[in-house]
Amino acid sequence: MNEQKTQPQPPKGQMQIKIADDVLKGLYANAMQVFHTKEEFVLDFMNLSPHQGIGIVNSKVVMSPGHIKRVIAALQDNLKRYETQFGKIEEAEAPNELGFKSK
Repeated sequence: MNEQKTQPQPPKGQMQIKIADDVLKGLYANAMQVFHTKEEFVLDFMNLSPHQGIGIVNSKVVMSPGHIKRVIAALQDNLKRYETQFGKIEEAEAPNELGFKSK
């Protein structure tokens, strides 16, 4: 007898998302560099330690142009809601050009 086991399906329109423990804890980034080609955007999130003269890229995210546009819209929406709830955020002065200037 040939029985096939099927995975239970989530309700239509829903998706189960898993997150690994090492990803769940998150990473700190105090700088970001952005590069792009016609096909993709590359975001390098970094932790810079200027007083030690070192830094490390701790995450690299690659996205399609269409997806980066949705991410920007989501960030703008969340920033607006944050400032409505907690007050206006003053933009910090960039410590240097690294990570804060478009290429």
